[in-house]
Amino acid sequence: MYLIVTRTFPPELGGMQSLMWGLSRELSKNFMIKVFADYIEGHKDFDNQASFSIERVGGIKLLRKYRKAQLINEFIKDKKIDGIIADHWKSLELIKSSKKKYCLIHSKEINHPKGSSLNKRVLNVLNNVEKVIANSQFTKNLASECGVNENNIIVINPGIDPAKELEKKTMNKVESLLKVKTPRLITVSRFDKRKNHEKVIMALRNLKQIYPDIVYICIGYGDEEENIKNLVKELDLEGQVMFFKDITNDLKNALIAKSNVFVMPSIIHKTSVEGFGIAYVEAAQYGIPSIGGKDGGAADAIEHEKTGLICDGNNLDDVYSSINSILENKKYLEYGKYAKELVTKLQWSKIIQEYKKILS
Repeated sequence: MYLIVTRTFPPELGGMQSLMWGLSRELSKNFMIKVFADYIEGHKDFDNQASFSIERVGGIKLLRKYRKAQLINEFIKDKKIDGIIADHWKSLELIKSSKKKYCLIHSKEINHPKGSSLNKRVLNVLNNVEKVIANSQFTKNLASECGVNENNIIVINPGIDPAKELEKKTMNKVESLLKVKTPRLITVSRFDKRKNHEKVIMALRNLKQIYPDIVYICIGYGDEEENIKNLVKELDLEGQVMFFKDITNDLKNALIAKSNVFVMPSIIHKTSVEGFGIAYVEAAQYGIPSIGGKDGGAADAIEHEKTGLICDGNNLDDVYSSINSILENKKYLEYGKYAKELVTKLQWSKIIQEYKKILS
């Protein structure tokens, strides 16, 4: 039996939640699995349809990790456990067991100054586990720079489920929303500094001189939402930018499928950095190429000048020229076709084999 200890799990939405759900589900096809997850409203219906045991731990956040660790430590005493897999170093920090431990790392949660108290806590956990599983080569390199034993780190990209066929009704709805707007750029992410919406919007001001009907679709919410909307007003781009949030997964996927380019030229903001960028991969499933930033793990998800472009997200001219380059002569069609072919290697059926190798 393997225990999966996670702070992020469905029905809460998000990339990490999808990753931990996919990993738990696929491992349960080969091993006995029990998940210890944080309490989330409406979890019962979701948990009832899972083919493995899920134990939820509630209470105030500050005390929850102690309660969860106590429950796990008690559970391990009475059961034959082969190993513990965690979503985050903090999920393992209080677990006192000699059982084999495996910890996933994603980048920003380990990106602390060397020698700082947080860095010491990270190393105390990660240098005492069986394997550290990095989501990209970038994250592996970052972990090594932070002091994690490089020989103990393995790169396994996040897995994805095959894209579902989209309903014609939803696709038609998107067409009626977008009408004659073309070309179509899209970003699906939280509104925060790292995702770099503002550079795309600033580039849009010049792009609309070449493409008068261009549209930029922004799906998400976050701390920077008002600032981004104010920038759109300031640059007189309200006719070129569309905002969506709290929409269904089907509508989100249909908007991606009906777009031409996924744009997220991420940057490093303070200690926050893009470790991989599952959103690029999700776009590729619909034949949509991406533009990502050079700072972070986007290069694991985007093959430069094959499935999209990697640019310097801090440089407005580079962001602008990358978008213009991919739109010229509809280069996005060629990149998108290759992206759709290549993305199959990241489906869970293939990714889970990498996990099975280290667990066996």
